[in-house]
Amino acid sequence: MKQLSRVFVVSALTSALVACGGSGGSSSSGETGSVSVGLTDAPTMELSSVNIAFNAIRLKPAEGDWLEFNLDETGVVDLLTLQGGVTEPLITNEEVPAGVYNEIRLIIDTDNSYVTKESDGDSQFTLAVPSGEQSGLKLKGDFVVAADSSNNFTIDFDVRKSIVNPPGNALADYMLKPVLRLVDNLEVGAIEGTVDYAGIVQTRGSDDINDDLADCSPNYEGSVYVYEGADVEPIDLNVSRDGTNPLMVVPVTAQESGSLYEWTAAFLTEGQYTIAYSCQLDNNETDETLEFDGQQNVSVVAGETTVADPIPQP
Repeated sequence: MKQLSRVFVVSALTSALVACGGSGGSSSSGETGSVSVGLTDAPTMELSSVNIAFNAIRLKPAEGDWLEFNLDETGVVDLLTLQGGVTEPLITNEEVPAGVYNEIRLIIDTDNSYVTKESDGDSQFTLAVPSGEQSGLKLKGDFVVAADSSNNFTIDFDVRKSIVNPPGNALADYMLKPVLRLVDNLEVGAIEGTVDYAGIVQTRGSDDINDDLADCSPNYEGSVYVYEGADVEPIDLNVSRDGTNPLMVVPVTAQESGSLYEWTAAFLTEGQYTIAYSCQLDNNETDETLEFDGQQNVSVVAGETTVADPIPQP
């Protein structure tokens, strides 16, 4: 399968940062550019909010010291409000040395980060973020800040892949094992579409010809699964599994008017993707056999929104 986006390995480091600050970060040419970094989320389903308290963002030039920007004004962000292309600015038009950068770190206030579940009356559950306050969440990989220009990036914080429910005597009710993806906003597009959820439910509930189809999960309208590359065989999400996993899983939402459900998969780098829809629940930590509808290939063009065929096709 062709790799279409730069997915950076993410970890929460245990070692301390060195030379944190901006004093030694000038490029050899002395040129600068402005950098903006925003935050978005590839949606989740089980949780009703995922609240992360951000303290700082740090950028590491390939040749220079760490640059740190305070995020007190950002404060606590519910990642689940950042869906369908919505972003939260972290830094905006900050002047930095031009050149290659090879690392970003997000410093988290763990004491003020938590999740809620609608099924539990929106009660708060603790969220452990290992080393989030010390070394932070790390995104490793090269990106370029061009001289005398505005450079805009987005960090896709994939909650569905990042939040796990640890067994036994864990540090908290939930654990953050972050999966983040950094994209250049000039290189990404989006896919949007509609799903006839009521029609699919009716088809799957028909006793005469569709006994072999699994019923849709009650009180759940389903999600669209997005895979990198064309003609990918759809598979469930399991963060513990090596190999193929969907790039993102996007819940559908009811239209404000009309009987269809709609969805948007945003911040996708230009290239070919496979999409498919399932109305069955999917635990992100186990293998499950899901039945999919509407599998199709979709091309994404940077700066544009591609409209997928309706699911199912009329």
